Amino acid sequence: MLRLRLSALALLALACVAPVRAAVLPDDRADVLYHRYDGGGVTIDGPSLLVRKKFAEKYSVAANYYVDMISSASIDVVTTASPYTEERNQASLALDMLNGKTQYTVSVAGSDENDYTAKTASFDVSQDLLGDLTTVSFGYSQGWDEVRKSGDRGFSEDVDRRSYRVGLSQIVTPKLMMGAAYEAITDEGFLNNPYRSVRYLDPDSPAGFAYQPEVYPRTRTSNAASLSARYFLPYRAAVNGEFRWYTDTWGIDASTVRVGYTHPLGSRWVVEGGYRWYDQSAADFYSDLFPRADFQNFLARDKELSTFTSHMVSLGATYELPAFWGSFLKRSTVNLFYDRMRFQYDDFRDVRAGGTPGTEPLYEFDADVFRLFVSGWF
Repeated sequence: MLRLRLSALALLALACVAPVRAAVLPDDRADVLYHRYDGGGVTIDGPSLLVRKKFAEKYSVAANYYVDMISSASIDVVTTASPYTEERNQASLALDMLNGKTQYTVSVAGSDENDYTAKTASFDVSQDLLGDLTTVSFGYSQGWDEVRKSGDRGFSEDVDRRSYRVGLSQIVTPKLMMGAAYEAITDEGFLNNPYRSVRYLDPDSPAGFAYQPEVYPRTRTSNAASLSARYFLPYRAAVNGEFRWYTDTWGIDASTVRVGYTHPLGSRWVVEGGYRWYDQSAADFYSDLFPRADFQNFLARDKELSTFTSHMVSLGATYELPAFWGSFLKRSTVNLFYDRMRFQYDDFRDVRAGGTPGTEPLYEFDADVFRLFVSGWF
């Protein structure tokens, strides 16, 4: 089972604050996507289809189907288990309703793989104020997950997730838009991976260490706040930036800085680039190497709970296709995006290198993400 989720861009399953949207229904459109992630011994790829349709001038329906085909021989897998492949299927349905300057959104989503099932229901409201220059929003999500374990039919654990979010978007000047958002997430249940282990010093082992299963707390509360801005330049170009701060009750503190630039070329091309920096501290109960077995009540060696930094450089291009004679599409585009990511861990070591336990080289790896999709407005 891989708790890594690639959703058009993100590698790390960190909580994202939902963007504030003005009270305008989305355009009728369809998107067909192919994505591929390759890095750290993990390959994730698959298609996605999204269709949006308005009706009665007040309602909009969106349906999405998404597939992850995962092949993993990551460092976590090859050191304690065997490489594996699996497939995750996800479907979602959303309904938007516009009432004056207020927009209501109700959505449901479900995903399934051989050892994990997730169901989520969400409700969001956004309201335009002050001559449509200000938009405020709030939302709530409830998730119900079931964790299973391959090869152990008797293993089944539940996870309940709740998300509370608020947001504010402000048009400051004709060229400057700013936003702020906050989200709180509470998780309760079986929150660790049933396959993952921690290592501890063991003088009786030839390697000098041995493994035992991870043990996590059964509750977690996370808080995230962000500030963002977009400034429009001459020639229809724009720069944007965001700062995001995250903390949780497991002791993790994290910061994200993102900057981007968008520039049109002629009448059909739009190119863009960006950079993202992420840094986090380790969970209170994380250690790469514990002094002995059962050293403390909670034990973790998941590298995503360690101290690490990541860098991501993004490049993208959008091409608007010429109008086809007799086509029912009002507009269509082809879009290609590429992200280069680098992860550097400060306290997670590569045990494959061998040597005295606790002195192995620190782990790091690169990853590539490709997204190719075609969009059509009708």
